[in-house]
Amino acid sequence: MNLYAARPPLTADDRTQLIGWLDLQRVLVRRKLEGLKPEDEHRSVFPTSPLMTPAGLVSHLRWNEHLWFHAVFLDEPGDNPGFQKEPESADWRADGVPLARLLDEFDTQWADSNEITAAHALDDVAKDSRFQPSLRWILIHMVEETARHVGQLDTMRELLDGETGYY
Repeated sequence: MNLYAARPPLTADDRTQLIGWLDLQRVLVRRKLEGLKPEDEHRSVFPTSPLMTPAGLVSHLRWNEHLWFHAVFLDEPGDNPGFQKEPESADWRADGVPLARLLDEFDTQWADSNEITAAHALDDVAKDSRFQPSLRWILIHMVEETARHVGQLDTMRELLDGETGYY
């Protein structure tokens, strides 16, 4: 994995642009966590969001991709903790799970999501009969979701250990 991925080409086709922007945001998740001390992996810095820790956020991102690409787009059975009624926000709960393991799971889901994307047209619609966004819509949403959380990771790092940076 290249932790120094660049933006996609300025004149690329839609698929290249969408995957390029999403992959860049995924790389930034890892970059924002480089050098994080183990004692900060599960530390919350937002008083009203105790589950929002670096580890919890990576867990959420992994399960969020699983939800959109597997549960919604492919209509596969939902083993995502986000589907569970209890405990609330199960996909954010990563207590005791090492960040390295969560990042490996995130990378595996990243590769899997890209394989699903490669096998379908951008205009294909989700197989879930209740909600049928196109693959293009899902990719745009994933760019938005991942980028928003990268910004939160940026703030977490600054509050945890003073690390800042554009990338």
